[in-house]
Amino acid sequence: MSKLKPQEEYQKTPAFRFFRWLSGNYDPYVGNMEMQPQKEKVLAQETMIERMHEAEMVRDKVYDEELNKAARLFHKTYVVMAVLFCIVLVGVLLVTVSYLPPSGNAANPVNNVVSKRYIEQGLEETGALNSVAGMILTYRAFDTFGETNVLFIATCCVMILLMVDDAILKKQEVKNDRRFEPKNDAILQGAAFVLCPIIFIFGIYIILNGHLSPGGGFSGGSIMGAGLILYVSAFGFKKTQRFFDEHIYKIAKITALCMYGLIGTYFYMTGANGIENHIPLGIPGHILSGGIILPIDICVGLEVACTMYAFYALFRRGGL
Repeated sequence: MSKLKPQEEYQKTPAFRFFRWLSGNYDPYVGNMEMQPQKEKVLAQETMIERMHEAEMVRDKVYDEELNKAARLFHKTYVVMAVLFCIVLVGVLLVTVSYLPPSGNAANPVNNVVSKRYIEQGLEETGALNSVAGMILTYRAFDTFGETNVLFIATCCVMILLMVDDAILKKQEVKNDRRFEPKNDAILQGAAFVLCPIIFIFGIYIILNGHLSPGGGFSGGSIMGAGLILYVSAFGFKKTQRFFDEHIYKIAKITALCMYGLIGTYFYMTGANGIENHIPLGIPGHILSGGIILPIDICVGLEVACTMYAFYALFRRGGL
């Protein structure tokens, strides 16, 4: 029969030490080896001055054109090649321009059936008084959708490169709040208090009237983005996040792009297959007219405004 050993006696056996080491509860190096962090080596001031002097001597010897023949030859060759490149480039451009057709010629490529259709039938087919908006948001809505995707992808890339972790961002703001903006600048805050509502209303007006007058989603969204930047510069990110934080930003940006894609897909599919779409053009001149132009302008405006604010916020503080 085996005899049960006491706990104190069992702890002295090799089996106990082996299983304790196997389970990771025992580090054989602790207490047996001297482990100290390395100390940063501090150079004497005389040594640092001597090394700086040596670096200056090497730099002067390498880049001094009077002493270094290779550097002098490279500089002269660089200047000559730059001048020759500019002359060749100007010559190529002049030759290319000389082959362009004369301005106003009826046979020019710009005077074709496409531009004629935009001008003569644009109002009837798009319902928009602004022929430019009717062209880029109906006839060429696919191109504009690509431009909107460029804004979305550019913002994603900047977020990947500059986005700071929320915990680090909150820790920095606790230590030094409002370190990215002027603190309580009375003139800036007073001007922003008066101008920001006007800027936002004007931006919304430009977006909603893009099919009736000069304007649209890109210009109106730029105005609204400028208003957001002015507000956050005057009052700080903490107050701005009360009505426009990261969650609202993501909803607005993604929803705008998806809505544009859905509306555009329906418009493309019906047009490509000769099917009449059921989006009414309305009465030209009324606010609810222009078919798909008005909702697309709203989507583009949100996309542009969010992109402008995101770039500013990410470059300023690493977060929205």
